[in-house]
Amino acid sequence: MTTSPFQRTIALPAPVCEEAAEHLEKAAHRAVDGAAVPLKAFRAAAESDFTLPLSVVEQAAACLLVLATETAQTVRPSALRATISVALRLRDAVELAHQPALSSRFW
Repeated sequence: MTTSPFQRTIALPAPVCEEAAEHLEKAAHRAVDGAAVPLKAFRAAAESDFTLPLSVVEQAAACLLVLATETAQTVRPSALRATISVALRLRDAVELAHQPALSSRFW
């Protein structure tokens, strides 16, 4: 996952994008509010070297956490863990992108 302090996009690994798209598809089918925009972006991510706007990645993470909450009582624990895992990877990527890069002069 790469980013710079001035970019408003983030490059995610292909497997993360593919997993996110699968889970966002489920969120869209369950009519999770706001899932359509990140679903479309994650489906098209391969065309842009898996680079997505930070806001879309953040929205995707939130949608997947809502999906996990809504399905917690009805899905297998492994499916729930998978959804939460992808959501947390997306959220962590966004948080890392928001952290300023330290220059070597501070060390």
